[in-house]
Amino acid sequence: MGSLDSPSPNFYSKIDENTLLNLFKSQQNHLNYFFQNLDLSQTLSFTQTLLNSTGTIFFSGVGKSGFVANKISQTLISLGIPAGFLSPLDALHGDIGILAARDILVLFSKSGNTEELLRLVPCAKAKGAFLVSVTSVECNALATVCDMNVHLPLERELCPFDLAPVTSTAIQMVFGDTVAIALMGARNLTKDEYAANHPAGRIGKSLIFKVKDVMKKQDELPVCREGDLIMDQLVELTSKGCGCLLVIDEEYHLIGTFTDGDLRRTLKASGEGIFKLTVGEMCNRNPRTIGPDAMAVEAMKKMESPPSPVQFLPVINHQNIVIGIVTLHGLVSAGL
Repeated sequence: MGSLDSPSPNFYSKIDENTLLNLFKSQQNHLNYFFQNLDLSQTLSFTQTLLNSTGTIFFSGVGKSGFVANKISQTLISLGIPAGFLSPLDALHGDIGILAARDILVLFSKSGNTEELLRLVPCAKAKGAFLVSVTSVECNALATVCDMNVHLPLERELCPFDLAPVTSTAIQMVFGDTVAIALMGARNLTKDEYAANHPAGRIGKSLIFKVKDVMKKQDELPVCREGDLIMDQLVELTSKGCGCLLVIDEEYHLIGTFTDGDLRRTLKASGEGIFKLTVGEMCNRNPRTIGPDAMAVEAMKKMESPPSPVQFLPVINHQNIVIGIVTLHGLVSAGL
């Protein structure tokens, strides 16, 4: 079986900086045309319709417009708004069963003459859904059969043949995502509510995770008494993976901390005298601490704050009793 030879690099013309810059400027001008000519009253009516929805907001489209419609539906879902993508082809083969009378179906199409969407319209109307077309060509077929139309002004595609949908899809994306943020504001979505929809991402973790969710506790804590000899606590210092000792009294009140850095400095200054020194004599009695209900991201900020960064924070309650330790390594491992 033969194979097709790849074109030689010399087959292509070289792209120079000015050509690329001019393309970006042209695209910027095309987008500016959209912004300058968008009918805001029409857009406001559309946005208010979505805000007042008591059902699910479905988006549909074919080809590149379909990708945009799918993305916008995912944006709304991430904001806690009931939404979804309805493939026009799959809809005609059973998926339209998900559509109900309270729902809104938003149809994205540059031309407004997309055959698959036009076939979907009467079926969606039979289900009682409210139909909105989002198009860029004036006086199109889709606009005439839907309950509402939003016109997205398009000067031309950036494509030299005015064919490849690159400017029209950029406009659709900007329009859809901007409307989504308008809905976000109108619904008074809080940071906590937003984070609850992104529990696995860094955004969600930074807004959800508290110190008590990521701290080490109980048997994982590297604890010792202030009267313990430093050399007797080397195993405890190194085995718990925290790089420190938490110096406590009999009731677990925090007295101070002793780090592996303190060990090196003590050894350098005292030499063999280190064998007689206790942890309490050399510990830091004024360490940075944090409470269990503080946000984990605040713990990270506290570790990195002046005068010098630290790798851990003892976690204490309101009675100064040690209940845990949070480490920089632990925070990073948690995805923060």
